[in-house]
Amino acid sequence: MRKLNLMTALALSAFVAACSTAPGNYLDTSSLKEEPNNQPQQKYDVHLITSQLVMQQMQAAAAAQKSDLPPGKYASAADYVYHIAPQDILGVTVYDHPELSTPQGSTFSSGGNTTQTVGQALTQPYTNALPGEADPYGQTVAKDGTIYFPFVGRVQAAGKTPGQLRDQLASGLGPYIKNPQVDVRVLSYRSQKIQVTGDVKTPGPLSMSDVPLTLIDAITRSGGYTDNADINRVRLTRNGKLYVLDANRLLDGGDASQNVMLQDGDIINIPDHSDSRVFVMGEVKTPIQTNMIRGKLTIADALTSAGGILDTDANPRQIFVMRHQKNNPSQPEFYRLDMTKPDAIMLSSQFQLEPLDVVYVGTAASATFNRMLQEVLPTIQTVFYLKQLTR
Repeated sequence: MRKLNLMTALALSAFVAACSTAPGNYLDTSSLKEEPNNQPQQKYDVHLITSQLVMQQMQAAAAAQKSDLPPGKYASAADYVYHIAPQDILGVTVYDHPELSTPQGSTFSSGGNTTQTVGQALTQPYTNALPGEADPYGQTVAKDGTIYFPFVGRVQAAGKTPGQLRDQLASGLGPYIKNPQVDVRVLSYRSQKIQVTGDVKTPGPLSMSDVPLTLIDAITRSGGYTDNADINRVRLTRNGKLYVLDANRLLDGGDASQNVMLQDGDIINIPDHSDSRVFVMGEVKTPIQTNMIRGKLTIADALTSAGGILDTDANPRQIFVMRHQKNNPSQPEFYRLDMTKPDAIMLSSQFQLEPLDVVYVGTAASATFNRMLQEVLPTIQTVFYLKQLTR
């Protein structure tokens, strides 16, 4: 008996020693020191997925669609009016007085008493104009918002509409010209712009003009979105605050509330799908990460993408959804679906997941026991064979 115990001890010692010399990569943890965690284990509430919970989810989603839209200056596109600002290039025409009209030659007024050549004008940075607005000849509104016009002098143009500036110039020319006929137009819109970034084909600045610019207009003028773009979560930054818009609700569902009117200084970012992933883990045939489909994905969609649950190892009562809370990332939310219930299939196709959710399929108790046996049996067999050899 003592001989058997000695042989067993030698075998175990050799096995442990072999672990440090076995081929392959391994981590030597002898130099690592982990602080003990003496804090009590945190408990989490688990919400059972029922038809009532799915109904509450639908109602919350409908309420979210009507809220948190960015405030705008104008109630509708019909109320939109463009106001002149510094760096805009204006064209002024006084009928029957070509000497007072905007020259169409090789020079134009820079907003003061000097002129500059066409070459100098073209080197000035300004955003791309709309078709038909590429003519740069005219009067550039100075930094102080003024232009200089003969007989009238320096006139404040910034903050006025072209019609208001036209009336002011006509009034100033009244003492010198009988019944002056004046027209003012913006030849190049350079003062007000928005930025379009992210997954669009032509990112960059876009000029604001006398035509109101909406979200879909901005995406279209930027060449459209790429195949990897997530238009369900378009980010609009306005006055330092971030808003999330769903352009797909407009394109597919006709929800015009998402087609917000843009204004000077807005930043539009079209993200990719990296923030709309869902992770499927646990006892499924193929653990994967999958992207949401047009901003939506159900438990049934996620499990189907992973090939379904394992028939022999999965616990159908433990289909968990783990979700982080934006306001409290350290306190995740847990939901559980019991797939043995008669209405579970219907609920799995109705419960909507959110970006970065984790769907986890639990392990059956029998599978846990079988795996433990698989780990223990080789050791038992080794001891048995050693015992047979020492007889």
